[in-house]
Amino acid sequence: MTTSAPQARTAQRANLRIAQRPFDFVFLVVFALFIVTSVISDSVEGLGLDQVADSPNLLVRLNFWYASNFDPLYQSHPLWLRFISGTSAFVYIVFYVVLLFALVRAWNWIQLPSVIYATMIISLTGIPIFGVEFFGPTGQATPDAAVFLAFNLPYIVFPLLLLIRMRKPMPFTRRW
Repeated sequence: MTTSAPQARTAQRANLRIAQRPFDFVFLVVFALFIVTSVISDSVEGLGLDQVADSPNLLVRLNFWYASNFDPLYQSHPLWLRFISGTSAFVYIVFYVVLLFALVRAWNWIQLPSVIYATMIISLTGIPIFGVEFFGPTGQATPDAAVFLAFNLPYIVFPLLLLIRMRKPMPFTRRW
């Protein structure tokens, strides 16, 4: 059985070290921060904890400050948002940890899970959450679009960049 020329070239190329893939350092930082925010923010909403100012739970108080000032949807606890946040807190967080190792170790098999993750989070965040935040009723729409975007746009932009990064087979054999 013979292999085609493009397949043979792909099979012969070695993975680049992380130092040779500078944008992957950006992914390391951002997705490490996503781990932190999954714990701080998404777990509170995913578990359905009431966000109140005088909670003994520091994470709840942090979420209360954000939600009461910039994100009333997040404070209203709709069931669908709890599912989305719970997925981030308890499913995506596992992906983030694995992705960090895959980026450092240049594990090309992370390509398909990355495409699945990026597609899911862009769709789940971009459509229902951003839709309600910008076009929803009073009491659910954000009162401050700039702050909302500062906190939430990275969850669309960086998965989109990851999707672009993983667009071709053997992603770690090339710089971008």
